[in-house]
Amino acid sequence: MNPTTNIAVRAARQAGSVIMRSFSRLDSLTVIEKQSNDYVSEVDRNAEQAIIDTIRKAYPGHAILAEESGAQGKDDFQWIIDPLDGTTNYLHGFPQFAVSIALLHRGRLESGVVYDPLRDEMFTADRGAGALLNDRRIRVNDVKGLHGALLGTGIPFRDQRYMDEYLGMMKDLAKPAAGIRRPGSAALDFAYVACGRLDGFWELGLSVWDFAAGALLVQEAGGVVTDIRGGSRHLETGNVVTGSIKLHREMISTIRPHVPESMPA
Repeated sequence: MNPTTNIAVRAARQAGSVIMRSFSRLDSLTVIEKQSNDYVSEVDRNAEQAIIDTIRKAYPGHAILAEESGAQGKDDFQWIIDPLDGTTNYLHGFPQFAVSIALLHRGRLESGVVYDPLRDEMFTADRGAGALLNDRRIRVNDVKGLHGALLGTGIPFRDQRYMDEYLGMMKDLAKPAAGIRRPGSAALDFAYVACGRLDGFWELGLSVWDFAAGALLVQEAGGVVTDIRGGSRHLETGNVVTGSIKLHREMISTIRPHVPESMPA
């Protein structure tokens, strides 16, 4: 594991400690609705600060893009941070949430960490060195297509402009699939694709901090991550499709008829 990933692991564990200390007193948290169906609490902010403090001690000159505090600094290296992916789940006591930390170097993903503090599962990836779950190497499932595949997704509650198109995608993907799951944390959904718990995943309108680390996990586990048209703009648009090579190809083919020209790739 390279030094930057080690720092990300340390930062994720610090954030995980903050998150779990408050999990038994959810009714006392102060919660603010940032926008429709998008919430933040002091846990998000405190966990984010713990991550930033850990990174700053090791790499004071690196830039940071964090969900709650935004962009900080300019550098060839940029950390992409989601301190609590699945805040709505967390606030309801629904046990599906994670810390997500990625490092970009000149726009290319180099390190990725997704940490589930509830299960103490640490997913890590270094560019060119593979992906791990608690130090055990992981691979995507080598499924041949949609038939019998278990897919993950996220329903676009925050921006519902393309809800009808999304539901059309879901309908056509569901016909041959074994099932579709919507757990509510994109970071963990990507991690689950990487380790084979899910075969594929798609979602519209994600923020880059939701899935940057997860994208590297899947790629290093042998999978494919693209935008909704099969291109490479997913980090820009947040419209993503991921899975094994053959499954991804069939998902894109099934989704394509439902993608309007007005939808960002």
